[in-house]
Amino acid sequence: MVMDTLNELFGALEELLKLPLEDSVRLAVEKLLGVNIARAFEESNRVLCVAPHPDDCELGAGGTIASLSRSGKEVFIVVATDGGLGTDDPEMHPSQLAEIRRKEQLEAASLMGVKQVYWLGYRDGFMPYDAEARSRLITLIRLLKPDVVLTPDPWLPYEAHPDHRNTGLLAAEAVLVSGLPHFNEEDLRAGLKPWSTRFIAFYYTHRPNYYHDITETIEVKLEALKAHKSQFTSNWSYWEFYVKFTAALNGRVINTEYAEAFKLLPTLLLHVAPFAEVF
Repeated sequence: MVMDTLNELFGALEELLKLPLEDSVRLAVEKLLGVNIARAFEESNRVLCVAPHPDDCELGAGGTIASLSRSGKEVFIVVATDGGLGTDDPEMHPSQLAEIRRKEQLEAASLMGVKQVYWLGYRDGFMPYDAEARSRLITLIRLLKPDVVLTPDPWLPYEAHPDHRNTGLLAAEAVLVSGLPHFNEEDLRAGLKPWSTRFIAFYYTHRPNYYHDITETIEVKLEALKAHKSQFTSNWSYWEFYVKFTAALNGRVINTEYAEAFKLLPTLLLHVAPFAEVF
């Protein structure tokens, strides 16, 4: 079967190279890997959203999460840090805010139809980029068996927040290696088998290649964001405009009222794939 596909691609090579670069790469990769990113969410049963802080899954992908949940998909969230530094109030102790934000996240997740929220519990502003944090994500992937993992794009230009960069990188690494049994061998002893996630979808991205229609769920997204009262109550008008404006711009790309944008990649393009940038 693979040889038939390869022979077909070699036979079509000359025609493929006549296409615009992005069209040529996408057609070749989708044919070779047997995937169709336009149907990636539709053909998935389980989705895991990885958030640097409470509220990031809502802001980056809340409409999509609500849409997928409504369509019968199982959606999970893992929050990397406790969010305890997310305030300009010097009287608010980080531990107090972390507890508030934990409750806010659970309320928001419930509104979006999320099945369960997991917590890594790292200190806000100090998300480590290390093997231990990556191992914990690998274990969660093997436990939950997602077909798609959502996470912030760590290669977003000018992204200055270390929690976002580190969380996105670690999630991508975990997706890449969670199917290899000798990473986290203790998982095998605990009865967790290797799991290969089919796709990774980066939110907060500057190179989107997939847009998800959230016209029917943008109000759910807004209500989920409102649940994070400690973050959005004082300047809600700003955030409501930001969300609707961004979603409307994305919607124009696919001729819908509102949409969310992702850089969606087959997992195999996370390693030695220089054309992943144009896929």
